[in-house]
Amino acid sequence: MDHAQTPKPIRQPLTPEQVSPEQKEAHKRVLETENPTVNPGDRVEGPKNLEEKAQQVAVNTPDITGDHIVVPTYFVVEDEAGHQEALHHVKDAEEISDVIRQARVDEEGNRTWW
Repeated sequence: MDHAQTPKPIRQPLTPEQVSPEQKEAHKRVLETENPTVNPGDRVEGPKNLEEKAQQVAVNTPDITGDHIVVPTYFVVEDEAGHQEALHHVKDAEEISDVIRQARVDEEGNRTWW
């Protein structure tokens, strides 16, 4: 008998209010004291578990239209076997695109994955 557990749902920050104050302050500090060539949140510093990667944001700023946008550094995806993995929004962009192409919507408007 298989006792595999269903993965715990991962909630990623998608609005400015959902980004931790510590992360906001760290990004601000980097932008004020360095001349970074990448967004502070794009940096991969040391090993992180899935939950830590899920909380990291690459962008948390107003765009040219004035809308405040949040872009996760990693996108958490689940494969057919139910295993979750974090894909980096730049390094793994092609794989993220493949996952998106696999998305389908059924007759009731529910998204299904295959």
